[in-house]
Amino acid sequence: MLLFLTQWLGESVRAFYVFNYLSLRAVLATITALSISWMLGPWVINKLTELKVGQAVRSDGPQTHLVKAGTPTMGGTLILLSIGLTTLLWGDLRNKYIWITLIVTLATGVIGFVDDYKKVALKDPKGLSAKSKMFWQSLIAITAGVVLVNFAKDPAQTGFIIPFYKQILYPFGAIGFCVLTYLVIVGTSNAVNLTDGLDGLAIMPTVLISAGFCIFAYVAGNVVFSRYLGVPYVPGAGELVVFCAAMAGAGLGFLWFNAYPAEVFMGDVGALALGAGLGTVAVIVRQEIVLFIMGGVFVVEALSVMIQVASFKLTGKRVFRMAPLHHHYELKGWKETQVVVRFWIITMLLVLAGLATLKLR
Repeated sequence: MLLFLTQWLGESVRAFYVFNYLSLRAVLATITALSISWMLGPWVINKLTELKVGQAVRSDGPQTHLVKAGTPTMGGTLILLSIGLTTLLWGDLRNKYIWITLIVTLATGVIGFVDDYKKVALKDPKGLSAKSKMFWQSLIAITAGVVLVNFAKDPAQTGFIIPFYKQILYPFGAIGFCVLTYLVIVGTSNAVNLTDGLDGLAIMPTVLISAGFCIFAYVAGNVVFSRYLGVPYVPGAGELVVFCAAMAGAGLGFLWFNAYPAEVFMGDVGALALGAGLGTVAVIVRQEIVLFIMGGVFVVEALSVMIQVASFKLTGKRVFRMAPLHHHYELKGWKETQVVVRFWIITMLLVLAGLATLKLR
């Protein structure tokens, strides 16, 4: 919206053309999303408290978590509101990738909202059934894959890219691309959700990864840089810089209230949506493996749950003291803040490793 306004003003005052630069709009998107989160955060937390949507705590978990019972959850609505408003303000609304990513993120957030609402407002401990949740997630992801296939104008925009190599691209075809899109979006969505178990644990890695993907989106959408760095050129993908910047800003704003001891939890409405948003961006800019690298903490958290479940069903024994992995370290004696900060440090290193793939080709 503001982009259209500045373009119109630019016809009379050339200084307004500066807002056409993605770099400036990315900075403004970060600041805007952060400001919206800060301004609306106290109001959202108060409303959630009034509605008595308090977090339930697992009785079999670390005993230190019992004090968190009743802390308002569903704070992800604040994140989605910040991302949505900021993207609409600073993004080019004629860009198809902006709308695809925004719709996937918000639609997945609706799934999380329904799940959270049933759990905390309707006091249904099961929430949305696993089958229903997976069905709607799958429908959103597959629909996104079909739409992106129809928009693709070059085989490189649907092929599977191997980082560290300039010329290695495996053509997947329409069906293969849709399957890959499904796996990335649904997998990342659920992995972030599993990680969201400690104050600030999931949101900071999300901020770091979205900031890293600002660079990949910019490169993928620039014909000169993409050719120089050996990255598939995806016309229009550069506009996702605004979306990623908005996610980073909204995440930082939410962290202000989610830092230990948390005043609010994001809930499924935030975790599922953020993971889906990151997965969609990765698919569009053709960097699924880079997302796997940068989101290593999310990957390991998800794997720890799968390993734990498989081991217990097959042998009756547990590999970890408790899954997801962050609870395992808590039960080993690490303080919650130690787990969180150490996982942040690991994510910082992984994001740098992901960025290194731009030149190591």
